[in-house]
Parts: sequence; structure tokens; C-alpha cells
Amino acid sequence: MLVRLRRGYGNLVTSGAQLVLIVIGLQTESALGMAACVALMAPLSLVAWTSAYRRARAIDDTPTSRIASAAQGYAELIGSGKALAGAPLISPLTQLPCLWYRYTVERKDSDNKWHMEEQGESDASFVLDDGTGECAVDPDGAEMLISKKDSWMQGDRRYTQWLLIERQRIYVLGQFATRGSVDLELDLTGDVKQLLAEWKARPAQLLERFDLDNDGQLDLREWELARAQARREVLASHRDLRSSAELHVMQRPAGGRHYIISDLDPGGLARRYRLWSWFHLTIFFGALAALPYLWRMQGGF
Repeated sequence: MLVRLRRGYGNLVTSGAQLVLIVIGLQTESALGMAACVALMAPLSLVAWTSAYRRARAIDDTPTSRIASAAQGYAELIGSGKALAGAPLISPLTQLPCLWYRYTVERKDSDNKWHMEEQGESDASFVLDDGTGECAVDPDGAEMLISKKDSWMQGDRRYTQWLLIERQRIYVLGQFATRGSVDLELDLTGDVKQLLAEWKARPAQLLERFDLDNDGQLDLREWELARAQARREVLASHRDLRSSAELHVMQRPAGGRHYIISDLDPGGLARRYRLWSWFHLTIFFGALAALPYLWRMQGGF
């Protein structure tokens, strides 16, 4: 539910919802009704302007990072997409392989009005590859700004789908984190004790390795040699673990920061938000200017 609310709010940024209020106001055929709609347009436009401007600034102000050297935290990545573990999703409407899909099925009633019959969206992660490394991208909670849209009619139903496909250039702005070796909490002392305990459970092998005088038992010097060897082996094991492959992930940031996934380039995306911010700002000041005039027209419209 929260994801739908966030995306609905994001859609407001790039929509002409204010025009709907104008249509409603005109249909009231009264200055009072029009004034009420215009009064609602002002705060709506201000909120939409603020949100569009913040998105444009977030895109402009966040430099593109390379996956192999990206710092932990809020980051921007650009690369080609591919399926996670080599198994692409299948779009429900067209059965095409993809990385992400959203679809709607609408049905026309007897009054020629469209009603939502079915809708859905994938939430499976996919991989972003920029040539320096790979990053798993979790689309949960993201604003998916996808230009590949298909729509068609079949009988009294209208089908619409948005797809991200493999090898497509993808832009992601969100929280970058590296999981794996950097997150390991290794206990040298504890691991040495555990390894020595395992060796003690096999006394014949322990004596074969460290009973230098062959008297059938380990004296203090021989036991210290065993401890030193156990420490060396644990340190080598820890080095191997820390040098193992790491998993980079991109996910929704905390604190209300924007999480955007798009098949548009960041420059075009930022320009789009700047244009919408100017549109909303113009509507805001236009609404403020029109209100006094409308209130003076209480006698008719």
C-alpha cells in the first residue's frame, strides 16, 4: 500500500492534475465553484513544484559512480541490465522475457468508460553491469520511469504494459551498499580456539604433526607450536574470506530520499523534471493571481 502511495505521489509530479480541477470548476458553472477549484490548485501546484525540483536537483547533484569504486551510500549508476542468475522474468501479457514489467488491463463498460480490471508489477531484482562490476538492483519502492510502453485493444479490453528488457541502458539513483566480505565480523581468538578443539578431537593426527620428540604427548613448547600454526591457518582463512567476491546492491534509501530507476539518460530525466517544475510553478502563481478576480465574481460565472 505504501509503495502505491509513493508512486501515486510521484506520478503527480509529472501530471497535469491541475487541469482536471479546471475542468471540474468549469462544470460547476459558478464563480464560487471555480474559485474553490483554483484554491485547491495553488497548494497542489506548490507541492508538485517542490517535488519535481528536488528530483531534478538530486539527479543533477549526484555524480555517476562506477560499481567497482562506488562509495557506500546515495549513488547514481548507469549500465546495461541483465537477469539475475540468468533467469529473466516473463511478462504476463505478451510472454516476453524482461527484467521488470508493469501492466494494466482495462475494460470498457456500456457507457464507453474504462474501468481497471487487473494490474500488476514485478518486484524481482535484476543486475546492472557497467563494465567494472555488477550490482543487484531491487525495484521495490522505486519510481519506475520507463519509456518502453505498449498498448493495444482486444475486444472491449485495453492492455498496457511497460517493460525493462535485457541489455537495455538503465539509470539508477538510490542507496548503494556492498554486502559480503566487508560485512564479515571475524573472531580470530574464537576461531583459533575452535580449530584447536577440532585438532584435539583427532589426537593421533595432532601428535603426528606436533609431537617433535615422539614421546606420545605434547609438552608446553610443542603445544605453543600447535597454537601458532592454528593462528596462521585461521589468519589465512580470514584473508581468503575477505578477498572473496562481494555483492553490490542498489535499494530504496531511508529518510525519504528519491529512488529512481529509468531507461532515460540522466540529463534528459533532469530536464524533464525541470520543465515540470516550471509548469507547476506557473500554475501556482496563475492560481494566486486568479483567486481575487474569481471571488469578486460571486454574482455569476
